[in-house]
Amino acid sequence: MTHTFELGPIRPPNEANSLLVRVTRNCPWNKCTFCPVYKGAKFSLREVDDIIGDIESMAALADDIEEQVQRVDWPEVRISPEGSQVAQFLFSGGKTAFLQDANSLILPVEQLVRVLRALRLSFPTLTRVTTYARAHTVLKRSPDDLLKLRQAGLDRIHIGLESGSDKVLTLVKKGITAAKHIEAGQRVKNAGIELSEYVMPGLGGRALSAEHASETARVLRAIDPHAIRFRTLAARGGPLAEQVQSGEFEPLGDVEVAAELSTLIAGLTDMTSAVYSDHILNLFEEVQGQLPQDQPAMVRVIDRFLSFEPQEQELYIVGRRLGLMRKLDDLSNPTSRVRAQQALEKIRRQFRGRRATEADSKHRFPV
Repeated sequence: MTHTFELGPIRPPNEANSLLVRVTRNCPWNKCTFCPVYKGAKFSLREVDDIIGDIESMAALADDIEEQVQRVDWPEVRISPEGSQVAQFLFSGGKTAFLQDANSLILPVEQLVRVLRALRLSFPTLTRVTTYARAHTVLKRSPDDLLKLRQAGLDRIHIGLESGSDKVLTLVKKGITAAKHIEAGQRVKNAGIELSEYVMPGLGGRALSAEHASETARVLRAIDPHAIRFRTLAARGGPLAEQVQSGEFEPLGDVEVAAELSTLIAGLTDMTSAVYSDHILNLFEEVQGQLPQDQPAMVRVIDRFLSFEPQEQELYIVGRRLGLMRKLDDLSNPTSRVRAQQALEKIRRQFRGRRATEADSKHRFPV
């Protein structure tokens, strides 16, 4: 089977089983200091005919895969790395698709409508089509434009809010204000498109942590998106990492990020958003639920961690970073606990007997 099509570098964690359709290449803004993904890569719009050609190629590959797996002799099926995502999409039910790369909404509306219609026609089993978009780009689309996209089959937009603090947004060169984020979020919702806002705990560093928490909660209250997704800051690569090295930006440790997150979630009042902690960088996978009813339980998880003795906090941090623990109760699992203790002792020996810091454990065990 020979079917060729482009594949972008990333997608949201919850789109792991989605069909990936590359609409644009890289990021048109590409100035955010915390993001190393597209640095040095030129942005470009793809030709609509090429995008539709990719969709048709993926549909043909999907047909071939389904034909092969139904054969009695089960011949060896050779699939390219790009094609493996089509197979995963099929084996997961063939229900969702994601438009790549960083800001598909920048494609002219009528062109994006053509892409959406072709995608829905080629894959009639789809129940959801999603994309990333910058809030700045959303505001360049009229309410009628967004309605056209919704009617053509765009169901969900992921927007990187990151912070509700104008100081933090300026610091990390996000290129937009909190007020514009609110306006863009409301415009997406008014068009009947599901809105998912990404928030980055720790993005304000030590200097702006309190403002980052309170202002982000304020902006989220004003938007009340369908979903809030946490993605903890990891200053690895890109301009922000250089600012950490120079001392210009002082990152928070894991315990400080936890305290910030507790404050932020406590501020999510009078809302109906679903909250997700679906990124491997997050310390608390179990901090998720439906607002308003699950808010107290989410805060209790974090506050329980904050009540631990420092040694117990450290053990959980190492266990989580190594993938040994997914929730606080895993500290009671003898096997996970012993393995985390062994790893912690290794860190301590590496750093010549001194108590390993949170930063050390993050550096030693990158996620």
